[in-house]
Amino acid sequence: MEANPSNLRILSGSAHPDLCDRICARLGTPRSDVLVTTFPDGETFVKINENIRGCDVYIVQPTSPPTNHHLMELFIMVDAARRASAERITAVIPFFGYARQDRKDQPRVPITAKLVANLLVASGIQRVLTMDLHAGQIQGFFDIPVDHLYAMPVVLKHLRKQSLGKDQWVVVSPDVGNLKMTHAYSRALEIPMAIVGKRRVSATEVEAVELIGDVKDRNVLIVDDLTETFGTIDQAAQLLRSHGAREIRAVVSHAVLGKLGRERLAKSVVKELICTDSTPQAVGRKVTPLGIDELLAEAINRIAGNQSVTSLFDISGGPA
Repeated sequence: MEANPSNLRILSGSAHPDLCDRICARLGTPRSDVLVTTFPDGETFVKINENIRGCDVYIVQPTSPPTNHHLMELFIMVDAARRASAERITAVIPFFGYARQDRKDQPRVPITAKLVANLLVASGIQRVLTMDLHAGQIQGFFDIPVDHLYAMPVVLKHLRKQSLGKDQWVVVSPDVGNLKMTHAYSRALEIPMAIVGKRRVSATEVEAVELIGDVKDRNVLIVDDLTETFGTIDQAAQLLRSHGAREIRAVVSHAVLGKLGRERLAKSVVKELICTDSTPQAVGRKVTPLGIDELLAEAINRIAGNQSVTSLFDISGGPA
C-alpha cells in the first residue's frame, strides 16, 4: 500500500527547512505552507496556511541548538495542527535534543529526556520518527509508537565506496558506552575494533586515559553517536596517534558542532569527520555530511502507507 499524496502533509519548523525540502522532493509532494515567526518579546507564532483537516501530517524539526526554542516551536506547531483537525501527527525529529539527560547520575537532577517525551505526547503528537538516539531505551519514555532509525546504513554505503583495506583499518570506540555501535561497524566492515577509556573533566573537557586493542601502523575509524565540542573524539585521536595510529577519521550520526567543536576539529589530528545532515550544524572544514533525506522519506512513505519500516534497519548499505 502506497502513501496517499493527497492526504500527506509535510511541515517544517525553522530548525532545518533544507532537510525538509529534500525529503519533500523525494516524496514528490510540496512542503506545506506554514508561517513560523517570532514576536519581539521572543514568543513563537505559527499559522498553517492551508487546509490539513483529516490529513496525515509530518512535522520535520530536529531539536538542535537553540534547543529550547526549537522544542517550543515544535510544541506550538503540533498544537496548531491538532486544532486544524489533522487526522494523525508525526514528529520527525532526526536529532533528539536532551537525549543525554536520560538518567539520574547524581542526586537531585532531572531526567529531562523523559520530561521532553511527556511534553511531546501531551502536545498531541501521535507518533515519533527519530534517528540514533543517544540511549536506545529513550524509546520507552514514550507511550506512543516510536520509529527509531539508524544512520549506519547511510554511513556504510559511503564507507564502502572508499575501498577500505580490511588489513589496514581498525574501528575504535572513543568510550566504553559506545561499544554496541562500534561492534556493529566492526562486523559490517569486517575489521578489528579497539576501545578508548575516557574520564570526563567537565561539560566541555574529557581526558582519554587508556587504550584496549592494537592500532599501531593501522588507519583508524573512530565511531560515536554524536559530537558537539569534539572533545571526546579529539582526545581519543591524540591517544591513538601516540600508540602509532596512522590516518585517523571519525564517524558520528549527529554533528552538533558549535564554535568550539569546529575549532578543535580544524586543529585535530583527525583527517575527516563523516556525519549525517541531521542538524544544520553539520558543516565546516573537514566535515563530510551525508544526506538522510532518502532514509527519512522512505520511512515517512512506509508509515503513511501502513507498511513495515524494519528493512530500513538493514546494514547492507542503504534504504530498501
